[in-house]
Amino acid sequence: MLPCLDEAEALPWVLARIPDGWRALVVDNGSTDGSAEIARAHGATVVREERRGFGAACHAGLTAATADIVCFCDCDASLDPSLLVPFVREVRAGQADLVLGRRRPQARAAWPSHARLGNLALARMLRRRTGLRLHDLGPLRAARRTPLLGLGLTDRRSGYPLQMVVRAADAGWRVTEHAVPYLPRTGRSKVTGTWRGTWQAVRDMRGVLAEPPPARTRPIGGRR
Repeated sequence: MLPCLDEAEALPWVLARIPDGWRALVVDNGSTDGSAEIARAHGATVVREERRGFGAACHAGLTAATADIVCFCDCDASLDPSLLVPFVREVRAGQADLVLGRRRPQARAAWPSHARLGNLALARMLRRRTGLRLHDLGPLRAARRTPLLGLGLTDRRSGYPLQMVVRAADAGWRVTEHAVPYLPRTGRSKVTGTWRGTWQAVRDMRGVLAEPPPARTRPIGGRR
């Protein structure tokens, strides 16, 4: 799933790196730059999500997907979707239930200092809330679709990626992370491009962490 809002410039690069045999599902979240048309021209399936929000776009993609194992990747050329191949292999082999990409910036411009600080703060809060010793809450990730839907994710803004991890931890999922190169994005970030956007996202995610654990979710394969 590729959530998309005005990413016409980045889309050709991203879609050219979708692994052979995989289905690219671009969720257009109200683009006005022709992103949807470009995505279709490069072979992607396009889903329209009218409700604005990163979580709204991601969940629309999850709902529309049909594959057993699904992946998430930003559509701004900061991450290479071909890096998801070993993530999927790990999930398919039963070695992990949710695999995350730990971003390693390849240039100073790839990850502004305020965004790094916000991510570090969230990782620490996540550790206190769940015990997971993760370093990043990045968007590159893979898991099985049906169990993801079973988590009952409700956030439709910036807290969606964090809520996925929190509820996976509450359900006893095995969550792993692997380092991936993080490139300077194409175009301006809607979230981390400004201090205001970054800390608004942090605020959304703090709200997720403050939520009480949901009703007991059945762990994958009966594990706990």
